Amino acid sequence: MFIQTPFRESRIPLTTLPVSSRQEQRPISMDDKQIQIVIADDHAVLRESLATLLETQHDMKVIGKATNGHEALLLVQEHHPDVLLLDLFMPESNGFEVLRVLDREGSRVASVVLTGSDSQMDYLQAVRLGARGLVLKADDPSKLFSAIRSVATGELWFPPDIAQGVLNAMAGENRSEKAGNISRLSERERQIAQLVSNGMRNRDIASELHISENTVKRHLQSIFDKTGARDRLELAVMAIGEISKAA
Repeated sequence: MFIQTPFRESRIPLTTLPVSSRQEQRPISMDDKQIQIVIADDHAVLRESLATLLETQHDMKVIGKATNGHEALLLVQEHHPDVLLLDLFMPESNGFEVLRVLDREGSRVASVVLTGSDSQMDYLQAVRLGARGLVLKADDPSKLFSAIRSVATGELWFPPDIAQGVLNAMAGENRSEKAGNISRLSERERQIAQLVSNGMRNRDIASELHISENTVKRHLQSIFDKTGARDRLELAVMAIGEISKAA
């Protein structure tokens, strides 16, 4: 998961656990349009600097800037951006509350948390509430660009150490309830589920297994049907839980 994962810089399209009512993000085609972005951060210098930085990318366009959580929600509701770049700690509804409201409303915006926090609990809570990516404020700008592009196409993006910790924690919470569903899969489906838990994208899985990307998609649909997983995140958690159970 940058979850670009094996937990190398990896990517996974994921959601929240416990599984929320939130709808799956609708992937956009990078060839069709610019990624529409709203920035929410209460520090004016950082907010304006981020906007300037993102505008250097030909495929990104900042369409709104919020100084607090309340403004962020209004901008998302008004402009329907592809990506919300969100600080966790702001006045008038912090980032956690913004994520909670977006989740409750079934918003399709993909949220990337940009934070200076070093708390694993903050990271875990953000993912549970629907964050699709997380970038540390000390990270190189290239990681921010990668995170935005990844979540805009339906993937997750977290630093590998954070991704591993979050998924392991979620797998532990979920193990007794759903891990056994993996046992219903065929050998090939198990292979694909494992590669998903390693943060691999469909095209990477296809290359690894020497099959077409369409075949991977068909297997994934069967996997979702058999396991009841609603998305790749929940599938990854199930797969990790099954591995832990077997260990």
